[in-house]
Amino acid sequence: MTTTKAQCRDERRDGRGPRQPVRPQAPAHSNGNGNGDGRSAEQSGNGRLPSQEGSFASAELRRVFGAFPTGVTAIAALVDGAPAGLAANSFTSVSLDPPLLSVCVAHTSTTWPVLADRARLGVTVLGAEQEAACAQLAARTGDRFAGLDWHATDDGAVLLDGGSAWFDCSIEQHVRAGDHDIVLLRIHALDADHSVPPLVFHASRFRRLEEAADTALRTPASDTRVPAKESS
Repeated sequence: MTTTKAQCRDERRDGRGPRQPVRPQAPAHSNGNGNGDGRSAEQSGNGRLPSQEGSFASAELRRVFGAFPTGVTAIAALVDGAPAGLAANSFTSVSLDPPLLSVCVAHTSTTWPVLADRARLGVTVLGAEQEAACAQLAARTGDRFAGLDWHATDDGAVLLDGGSAWFDCSIEQHVRAGDHDIVLLRIHALDADHSVPPLVFHASRFRRLEEAADTALRTPASDTRVPAKESS
């Protein structure tokens, strides 16, 4: 479906017509340290960092990207007999045939390089009660799995207990994309527990789904758990 410009306009509440969208600003002069002209967002006068034409300041991108709510996943595997992993919310389903999903990993990640050569990776969709576990998995220091309940598959994928879904995967392909890698993962086994509500990340905060107040309006969810075991 094609969306016209008229359909995309956001009317201002003060009645003064459509609000102008945020656009890239004029190129900023470099001060030699890679930070444009060196001014902060407050100093730039419009609340946004100066940016080169065709690009946006990271803070502005994060703010607008954050309007899209996502789930949160733990990506983990055994490395030298111990669990290693990270938290990622850039998760999406990709293909039914073959069964593929994807995650995006920053080039600055220090954990991904030790996971990238694993035969199998576990992807756990975290439940609403696993907010603390997510924060722990995202920490820069310390034992990320201390006190967490997890188990490993025979092939070394690590899965957290208590999640709303899990996938046993192998790496299918890396696609370099800007400052991240898009990692395509082939699914070898999976399952879900729809009685566990997911953890939601939105506008830089953890949130939870809220049940409808009127149970009569709820549509019964069918049991869609379909374990897909790798053929021998």
